[in-house]
Amino acid sequence: MRRVLLVNKFYYPRGGDCIVVINTETLLRDNGVEAEVFAMRYPENLAARYQDMFASEVSFGGGLGNQWKALQRTLGRGDVAASFEAVLDDFKPDVVHLHNVHSYLSPVLGELAHKRGVRVVWTLHDYKLLCPRYDCLLDGKPCEKCYSGSKVNVLTHRCMKGSLPASAVAWIEAMKWNRRRLEDCADLFVCPSEFMAQKMQAGGFDPTKLKVLNNFLDPVKFAHYQAVDNTAPRQDYYCYVGRLSQEKGVASLLEVASRLPYKLKVAGGGPLEAELRSRYASCDNIEFLGMLDAQGVASVLTGSRLSVVPSQWYENNPLSVVEALCAGTPVAGSDIGGIPELIDNENGVVFQPFDQESLSTAITMSMTRRWKHADIARKALQRFSSKAHLQSLLKDIYGF
Repeated sequence: MRRVLLVNKFYYPRGGDCIVVINTETLLRDNGVEAEVFAMRYPENLAARYQDMFASEVSFGGGLGNQWKALQRTLGRGDVAASFEAVLDDFKPDVVHLHNVHSYLSPVLGELAHKRGVRVVWTLHDYKLLCPRYDCLLDGKPCEKCYSGSKVNVLTHRCMKGSLPASAVAWIEAMKWNRRRLEDCADLFVCPSEFMAQKMQAGGFDPTKLKVLNNFLDPVKFAHYQAVDNTAPRQDYYCYVGRLSQEKGVASLLEVASRLPYKLKVAGGGPLEAELRSRYASCDNIEFLGMLDAQGVASVLTGSRLSVVPSQWYENNPLSVVEALCAGTPVAGSDIGGIPELIDNENGVVFQPFDQESLSTAITMSMTRRWKHADIARKALQRFSSKAHLQSLLKDIYGF
């Protein structure tokens, strides 16, 4: 039986990277591949075979002792190497599949596996290999100043929370784990979007080591959307599902929505939630739903006439677009990052980011158009199925 060791800094549904790891683990096991996980110890982690051998927990907050230990971790020092090698000794994987490993784990894990002759593949959930800050944002706008190789801009602009010490740690980490070193230990970088692959090439990475493979929809959600009757009439509203934060463009969306005659339902939480709730408390056509579980999100999407994704940063392969399309719901999305490659003339429209007039026009056009919801769902479910993903993962990524 083939063996794959999945590696991610956390092992619970904390964010998109964690969810991908958990879903991939299940997918592999359900299809005859022995899959295990290596992560950092953390109270909320799921139970795992090697949980007692995970790397010790580090935190970038707290006192100097904690911060020193965290800095050592970014450099691959401390117990992380010994912990990982113990798992390699016992599990003997054919493939080590890295996900988000910077900072809380370390890219040294890729080097350790590579030295043993293990195939190393690395799924890129963000732009950390190009941008020390990881999201390619400077003053709220896309930035590519660090793509050339020099990472000094993270210091110049204090990109990490406006803090020079935090930015210095990010700079040291980027210098330690430079492009050449990362390329040497990885057999393949998995890019969930064509956009990510293009940016990796712009950053000097070898195009022969870049493989595009979209994320897949959770099989439970997949089955739910597969059973939806997309011939039924949609309700008279459109929706936003996601984090309420600046880079998501939600503040601009609500400003536009307050002037439009259509009902907007907002699902999600985040740092802007209290401010936005207060600002639009008297706006009758904006409804805040708060954080919803998977069933709640599905209910909002399948009832909606349109889902809006107004991001103002380089989204990679956003689940917000993928899930909406699988629900048969057209998407009005920003022409930025990996969003436009998911949208065509039959399943949505794109608009210019940071342009409220363009956003308003896109919403109005979409709300007055008759969409073929069943066709949207059928094509999306085929594209983002676990079956299609697994076939490419085993053959093109793992080489099984």
